[in-house]
Amino acid sequence: MVFSSMTYLFVFLPMVLLAYFIAPPRARNMVLLAFSLIFYAWGEPVYIFLMLMSITVNYVFGRIISNNRANHSRYAKLNLGIAVGWNLLALGIFKYYPFVSSQLRGMGLKFIPAMKLILPIGISFYTFQAISYLVDVYRNKIRVQRGFFKFALYISMFPQLIAGPIVRYEDVEKQLTKRKVTLAMFGNGGEYFLRGLIKKVLLANQLGALYVQIESLGAAHASVLTAWLGAFAYTFQIYFDFSGYSDMAIGLGKMFGFRFPKNFDYPYTASSITSFWRRWHISLSSWFREYVYIPLGGKRVSPRKHVRNILIVWMLTGFWHGAGWNFVLWGLYYGILLLLEKYVVHDRISRHPWPGRILTFLLVTIGWMFFVHTDFSEMLTYVGHMFGVGCTFANATTGYFLRTGLLVLLLGMFFSTPIFHRLNEQFAVKYYTTSIAIRIVMFMLCIAALVYQSYNPFLYFRF
Repeated sequence: MVFSSMTYLFVFLPMVLLAYFIAPPRARNMVLLAFSLIFYAWGEPVYIFLMLMSITVNYVFGRIISNNRANHSRYAKLNLGIAVGWNLLALGIFKYYPFVSSQLRGMGLKFIPAMKLILPIGISFYTFQAISYLVDVYRNKIRVQRGFFKFALYISMFPQLIAGPIVRYEDVEKQLTKRKVTLAMFGNGGEYFLRGLIKKVLLANQLGALYVQIESLGAAHASVLTAWLGAFAYTFQIYFDFSGYSDMAIGLGKMFGFRFPKNFDYPYTASSITSFWRRWHISLSSWFREYVYIPLGGKRVSPRKHVRNILIVWMLTGFWHGAGWNFVLWGLYYGILLLLEKYVVHDRISRHPWPGRILTFLLVTIGWMFFVHTDFSEMLTYVGHMFGVGCTFANATTGYFLRTGLLVLLLGMFFSTPIFHRLNEQFAVKYYTTSIAIRIVMFMLCIAALVYQSYNPFLYFRF
């Protein structure tokens, strides 16, 4: 079940809101937990057992590690290692084993059993949440959660379960015990949710359909300008798809009294790659910084080790996104760009923000072509077309896509900046009633689009 579906909008969400607010405050965690498990089991019922096992194992080890630390036991680090290892093993089996086994069998190791597994939705997100919880308990940064059902809700909470943001336990620790939903907070949550729904349905889906059309063109219709139009379409699609989901998740959290961290901050306005990754998927970047980069020594090491740390972190960041060499390449691509900014370019880009923004956006666009193409031959062909290999600069097909796709691309460019948000806030203050009417119309447009659209994926569901 996805947020941008009729079943979710008109069946699941009204039911959970009704059940939540008629329940007494003490029972509301159980209501959310029950609906979260139903939400997760909707599409893949068998994997609910994997999630329940993950909840149980991490809850038990959290208690054990906390007791070890309280008793100054030398086994605290060992138990942390076992618990983290268990999480990584589960993630590795379901997400990476099919890829690794196929690679090894391709190298002649036929005794390695082949296995095709359906990737459990959201496993990368809730596994990282569990690991951060265990590490923070070990560091005495947070108090262990002694209530099993509260911990289960933290891991399985449906608003951010499937595609983030990655919520650290300290962000919601107090809210799991006591929270209050005011009318203003609920309304603000609804505003966030609608914003995300508009991003997803009215922008991401249209941009995605444009990219699919261009990507499927044969060599006879390829051109440099067409390839760049397709690359821009995917660049905006993945932003509105993922940031739209994050906005909906944050909005839903507010409607139930939770405050989830911001996950995007207009990344396509960044004037450097370093700035881009401070703005894109913020919860993932901060997770790798806190639990991988800093433990490796961060930047407080020799330049040689710092280069090693950056490359390790970005290789893992790429591999986190998917089991494929293209994801590793994508991660290393950013690692190299960040190292070039650190040791070669230094702060020259930040001195010239507009050229920096244009260059950063173009580099990010090229990077998304590594990300989206799992087949290396297709990747090289498409990127080659972007740079004039084997095709003309423009042709009749280019004209067609300029006529049919330029408007949605310009809208994508405009709405990926903070300009509209600022104008919208000013308009809402001056013309409150009209603003409400416009929001109702936009919601109805989203519903109409969902009725007639056949293209409605969530890209980050596969991660």
